[in-house]
Amino acid sequence: NNIICCEEKEIFVHQNIYDQFLRSLKQLPVIILAEHQTDKLMKRVFTDGHPDKRFIGKNASVLLAEIGVQAGDEIRLIISEVDEDHPLVHTEQLMPFLPLVKVRSTEAGIAQAYQAENGRFHSAYMHSQNISHLHAMARKMNTAIFVKNAPSLAGLGYETGMYTSFTIAGCTGEGLTTARTFTRERLCVLKGYFHIV
Repeated sequence: NNIICCEEKEIFVHQNIYDQFLRSLKQLPVIILAEHQTDKLMKRVFTDGHPDKRFIGKNASVLLAEIGVQAGDEIRLIISEVDEDHPLVHTEQLMPFLPLVKVRSTEAGIAQAYQAENGRFHSAYMHSQNISHLHAMARKMNTAIFVKNAPSLAGLGYETGMYTSFTIAGCTGEGLTTARTFTRERLCVLKGYFHIV
């Protein structure tokens, strides 16, 4: 239900693969909202531009019920196709309500992802077979966690052999927290290409 703060908050997808990506999403237990449904849900689960605390951590079915959409608990995520300036893109919400943005180029996607991170330097993720794109994203984002070609949970140690930390001290500079050190630790996870372990 998107309660873990390092999970994907928004997704930027290159226009060349957008339709294929959308088709793949439709194979998963998600519901993709129409624009009017997105607007309606925003009015129900946000108050004065902030997430309504009553909906934080709730299942997708609870949010969907607010707009009259029947869904069981097997539906894990609500997807909304929006533009880069939509409030959903720039809000830390901790709800299973994920904005999907089509971008014209990799460079535009990186720039928009940087804007959406809003100086938090928390976590970022990218899927690409182009190592220069992965490098450009990692340098631009400068986050405590950067995951390449793996799910966001890999940044917390899932299937990577790293230790798990549910606290990321990004603002104070420590990065992933551990009792072993007080220095800033940076984590960059890569799966597939250039993965040597």
